[in-house]
Amino acid sequence: MTRYALRVAALAAALGLWQLLTSLDVDLWLRFSQFPTVTDVAHAFADRLAGPDYWTDLTDSLTRIVTGFVLAAVLGVAVGVLVARSPLAEDLLGPLLEVVRPIPAIALVPVAILLFPSNEQGIVFITFTAAFFPVLVSTRHAVRALTPVWEEAVLTMGGGRWRVLGSVVLPGALPGIFGGLSVGIGVSWICVISAEMISGQYGVGYRTWQDYTVVDYPGVFVGMVTIGVLGWLTSTAVELLGRRLTRWLPRTSHVAAARSTPSRPPAGPSSRQLPSDAKEARDEHLV
Repeated sequence: MTRYALRVAALAAALGLWQLLTSLDVDLWLRFSQFPTVTDVAHAFADRLAGPDYWTDLTDSLTRIVTGFVLAAVLGVAVGVLVARSPLAEDLLGPLLEVVRPIPAIALVPVAILLFPSNEQGIVFITFTAAFFPVLVSTRHAVRALTPVWEEAVLTMGGGRWRVLGSVVLPGALPGIFGGLSVGIGVSWICVISAEMISGQYGVGYRTWQDYTVVDYPGVFVGMVTIGVLGWLTSTAVELLGRRLTRWLPRTSHVAAARSTPSRPPAGPSSRQLPSDAKEARDEHLV
């Protein structure tokens, strides 16, 4: 409870500083006089929540991000495992993937406009591309980092290739896979909002850009807050799913080692006072 209270206090302090700087029109290199106050943004947020357009934009953006991200997760894991396990697949797909990977997903907007018949499909394609490569790279490295002893043990006990994949490769690579998924969902939000600003007709990004063009700065901040909250919720959902699927992993403790109270040694004779037979029995038990 103390940690949650500290987080709430930090957020409240940031909002209070924002309200103070904007209400006093402070201009010390940074022009806070151009910013809307927290109260202005709160009033605009309340007005948006009361209208239907906000919820329509929210639904459209979530549909695009979920569709593109799920496709990227499935194909990214599949291609990552294939490239990591098959030298032939690495030779065929590796050069193409490495050439396309450095290209920012948002730079593919003209390609999406030319390639797909509708803007909706193009935005989903941009979202898919943004999440695909982080998932692919994380999966590939996680699979290659697995110790070969596990696979050899399954093969020794009569397991086949699919048994190795289901019992060793995928479970062992899960931490790395979910690391890539966490990165991919954040990059997906960046790219889907940018794509909506460029070629979208609905969505949070499109509405935020429209507010900027009509100089509705409180509305712009409403869009920014909405994007931040949606990104945080989806990233948290991915993290919680990853923790649930990797419950067998050891978790690090947040409690400092200095705070741990050392346990007292059990009462009784010390090792020096034990007879030689008792010492040998104890050592044999430890072995």
